Amino acid sequence: MNVSRRQFVIAGGSAVAAPAFAHRARAQTAVTLRLHHFLPAVSNVHTKLLTPWVKKIEAETGGNLKIEIYPSMQLGGTPPQLYDQARDGVADIIWTLPGTTPGRFPSTEVFELPFVAARRAAVNARACQEFASTHLKDETKDVNLISFWAHDHGLIHANRQVTTMEDLKGLKLRFPTRLAGEALKALGATAIGMPIPQVPESLAQRVIDGCVIPWEVVPAVKVHELVKFHTEIPGSPTLYTASFFLAMNKAKHDGLPAELKKVLDANSGMVFAEMAGKMWDDAGAAVFEMVKARGNTVTTLTEEEKAKWQKTTQPVIDAWVKQAKDGDKLLESARSLLAKYEKA
Repeated sequence: MNVSRRQFVIAGGSAVAAPAFAHRARAQTAVTLRLHHFLPAVSNVHTKLLTPWVKKIEAETGGNLKIEIYPSMQLGGTPPQLYDQARDGVADIIWTLPGTTPGRFPSTEVFELPFVAARRAAVNARACQEFASTHLKDETKDVNLISFWAHDHGLIHANRQVTTMEDLKGLKLRFPTRLAGEALKALGATAIGMPIPQVPESLAQRVIDGCVIPWEVVPAVKVHELVKFHTEIPGSPTLYTASFFLAMNKAKHDGLPAELKKVLDANSGMVFAEMAGKMWDDAGAAVFEMVKARGNTVTTLTEEEKAKWQKTTQPVIDAWVKQAKDGDKLLESARSLLAKYEKA
């Protein structure tokens, strides 16, 4: 069939225009979000959790959904302001601890009670996420809650060895959440609240004698270089855990193109919680080995001593159950979910 010059030009022009049109279509749907958090860029949360998550989403959207991570509060403000930054659109997504604003998210505290949480993050993270789907909708209704989870067992890091409750007397320990602080007070320690970025300088200047954090956080704040003694609590339940939010500005989430929102949502909830749980467990095990190889002293409480600590901190649980709305039901739900995932 003969093709006229005019038809040839039109066809050729269409062929040239097609890639340009496709590029414009991609550009129209491309979105860049900003994720803000308070830990340094060398932290495990940044390098081994948030960064892989961001890369996964970018790959699954063909590069059309990019998420830029801003560590160390680079967008301004303080850690307790992060949730409001997501709510108000100062940041599109934030990673934070609800415990930095005590009393604001009361239902989350049930996992932070002494000797409630499991030893493994894989258990705590999944239990928290399922709990959130039932109990946190109202408390977090002003954001899109991407995920709610908790880390593995927290332990005591100090400038002197702790093997018994008596060793805690007068020890100035930084605590991450209100209830961890209450537990430490009950055990005889002097509990001091402060954001994690302040811990290294406070340890160096002897403002505090130690802190309670999971193994995973240790290298980011150089705790293993500033103290030489670490006390583990055996088995489950463990002394404490802290819970976390990954939250997004609601309007920004709702306004995403459908195909991008679908990918983001598919990487939210339990998918993210399981990623987080694995990261904490894997990183914690590696840090534990590193600290031992360094020559620091790692002590594990005896089961008998742990039982004393549990009995001594029981009033903290009792007081919370009495004060919290439906506290007994929340505690029952949390323990049931923890048992469910402990067996999984």
